[in-house]
Amino acid sequence: MGDEAGGTAPAAAPAGRSFWGWARLVLGLAVLVGLLCWLGTGPFLAGLRLIDAPALVAALAIGVLTTVCAAWRWSLVAGGLGVRLPLREAVAHCYRAVFLNATLPGGILGDVHRAVRHGRDAGDVGRGIRAVVWERVAGQVVLVAVAVVLLFAFPSPVRPYLPVATAVAVAVLAGVVLTARLLPRSGASRFTRAVGTAVADVRSGLLGRRTWAGVLFASALAVGGHLATFLVAARTAGSTAPLSLLLPLTLLALLAMGVPANIAGFGPREGVAAWAFAAAGLTAAEGVATATVYGALVLVASLPGAAVLLARRVRVPATV
Repeated sequence: MGDEAGGTAPAAAPAGRSFWGWARLVLGLAVLVGLLCWLGTGPFLAGLRLIDAPALVAALAIGVLTTVCAAWRWSLVAGGLGVRLPLREAVAHCYRAVFLNATLPGGILGDVHRAVRHGRDAGDVGRGIRAVVWERVAGQVVLVAVAVVLLFAFPSPVRPYLPVATAVAVAVLAGVVLTARLLPRSGASRFTRAVGTAVADVRSGLLGRRTWAGVLFASALAVGGHLATFLVAARTAGSTAPLSLLLPLTLLALLAMGVPANIAGFGPREGVAAWAFAAAGLTAAEGVATATVYGALVLVASLPGAAVLLARRVRVPATV
């Protein structure tokens, strides 16, 4: 009986993961095919042809800032959870993850790799995975907070809907916090244990006295770096729109990148950029060109990760 239970459960779980993995890829591919049918290949190729040396240098320099900030945030969160992670090691892992995210389908495989790799190195895979999850959550929360402030401050296609969207988000957050406080601190159910672990992780990994300020500062710097890269991409793609107009549009595209349904980073970002630029009075082609250049610049900025990946593969074992 034990063998039968053990034989069916593992088969179902991979099947479910495989289904959702393929569903994300199909969604990203559908967005790209739709854009190609609507606009053709022109905006994609035009943006790539305009990339020059100054844009590449700027992308590499900004990439150093954003990668170090992400690594610092990860190191702080991991330390708060009781897992040692030196900053130098975190930077190498993050560069490798960024490169894998930019070259493999789904956009998250690099983060999965660094989570499992660090967890194995630390002797606690579960805690290593949770450290990466909470580090990414912290980055997304700060990105959303910055986006809400700037989208309220500058005109954008979503400005009329922001009050309702913000109220719903606050209500959901309040509900989650209230549920976490009302649930028993201990219990036999898996859900209760999971919630208890999550609450403890947030308190120690994100809101700890030695972590919260660094996590917030590193996340804000990283968001600023991503925005700067997108603005460089817009100018490289030939956009002459004022920064007050470009800033909210690039924020919307950055938020779309949080959707794990893309082909090597391409998909929802280009779709949202096309819609946002067109709705703001520019052109959808300009939005696609900007998003395409951004994707290329991110790939270039991630190339040190390829060197890290290669160095780790060809490392010569120590002689005995």
